[in-house]
Amino acid sequence: MFWSIFIFATAIKLLLMKSYRSTDFEVHRNWMAITHSLPPSKWYFEDTSEWTLDYPPFFAFFEWFLSHLAKFFDPKMLAVKNLNYDSDATVLFQRLSVITTDVTFALGLKKCLSSLKVKTSTGILAASFIFLCNVGLIFVDHIHFQYNGFLFGILLLSIGYLLEEKYVTSCVLFGSLLNFKHIFIYMAPAFGAFYLKFHCYQGKQTILKFLTLLASGLGCFVVSFALFYQHLPQVFSRLFPFKRGLTHAYWAPNFWALYNFADKVAEVVLKIPKQGGSNTGGLVKEYVHVFLPKISPMVTFVLTAAVMVPCVIRLLFFTEKRDSGRAFLQAVAICSCTSFMFGWHVHEKAILMVTIPLSLLGMLNQQDAEYSFLLSFIGHFSLFPLLFPPELIAVKYFLFLAYTSGHYVLLKSLHPKLSLPWYQILYLCGFIMLPTYEYVVSPVLHLNTKLPFLPLLLTSIYCSIGILYIFLSYYIMYMSDIGTWSSSSSSIAKSKKKLKSK
Repeated sequence: MFWSIFIFATAIKLLLMKSYRSTDFEVHRNWMAITHSLPPSKWYFEDTSEWTLDYPPFFAFFEWFLSHLAKFFDPKMLAVKNLNYDSDATVLFQRLSVITTDVTFALGLKKCLSSLKVKTSTGILAASFIFLCNVGLIFVDHIHFQYNGFLFGILLLSIGYLLEEKYVTSCVLFGSLLNFKHIFIYMAPAFGAFYLKFHCYQGKQTILKFLTLLASGLGCFVVSFALFYQHLPQVFSRLFPFKRGLTHAYWAPNFWALYNFADKVAEVVLKIPKQGGSNTGGLVKEYVHVFLPKISPMVTFVLTAAVMVPCVIRLLFFTEKRDSGRAFLQAVAICSCTSFMFGWHVHEKAILMVTIPLSLLGMLNQQDAEYSFLLSFIGHFSLFPLLFPPELIAVKYFLFLAYTSGHYVLLKSLHPKLSLPWYQILYLCGFIMLPTYEYVVSPVLHLNTKLPFLPLLLTSIYCSIGILYIFLSYYIMYMSDIGTWSSSSSSIAKSKKKLKSK
């Protein structure tokens, strides 16, 4: 059943090979050209294209590996000067590379299902469909174009080994993941707290266990950055481009989208002259707030860290072994959502870092399943601005509705009492207004030329409200889990005694 659904999902991806692709297609082609044509010492200096290499070294080596396969399809795609090169062979290879590396995602899912002891046919069917046919990954990887399935596969493998208490293997996988794509550091506080609580502080040899984990994690960074040690400032300047501005051009539906909207309303109501470029126009540029205070990268970092602290404390000191798996996955989802809500220059695609761990929880618990479905609906809809060409309207809505319907039916089969309260259903029904305005009202009233940014703005704000609600209510639920707190009231005292004895 599992592999049959994997083949079905692969067939859908093959049908989408000729569909629209974003600038990320050229980004990854250029990275293959850079890593194939130049020595590693020049990878992070090359700037012939505006799409310079800005992922960690492991991903650069991944592109280098792909380039040695790509030359058998069309060697011209590996010339650095061939900007925007997209021959049929190039498209075929790059699309196939994403589809093929999705095997990692399937293997990671199987590991997690084994670790979570999901063995019933209903559970396997639900998990296979919800994950392998994940419409968010189809939108982002197989239309827009990225390699998130491959990366999330490594994440799921790390989670699976952690749940099996193979902590060193899990740590190596997670450390490797950070060296493929560094924004997975959003989840690091949850992983670190869990390793300390359930590995280092369990039994004897606490210091040895801690040092082993530390060496395992740092070893990945040593291997990754070894060839670039003389150019670390240049590499880090590429990995952390803080000049890109508070928000991405296509607003991620987070707290800063609401913040920008409030500033925009104040600008219009108070008739304040504009002081910078619009961040609703679809171009990446630094935006200057005209009424609300300017937000710096440090503000977002401090705010994100502060909001994560209660979640990490809850996991570290107030979680019993019997609740550890669920508590860990909840912490992963909350830490990811915290970074999504308050981080600097967050992309809308980062919502997948919340929906995927939450979907694992949805397999196990009805309460988590309700949040999982709601966030999946909102998060996947928020990706629609990425798929803006008119020829994709029918495709994206059909895929979205088919997946969302299947998602709910399968969750209902796992949790027969699953239901959404009336106000959540009313909110979800409100999504009908967004395409109605964009494809009916706006063209009829000729607003698409006067206010071209408005559909994007409305989608971002409406989704932001829903995701903020989910974030706050889920966080409160996690922190107010009376059973877990009361059953582990002595955990802090025990931990303090162990720390003093060491």
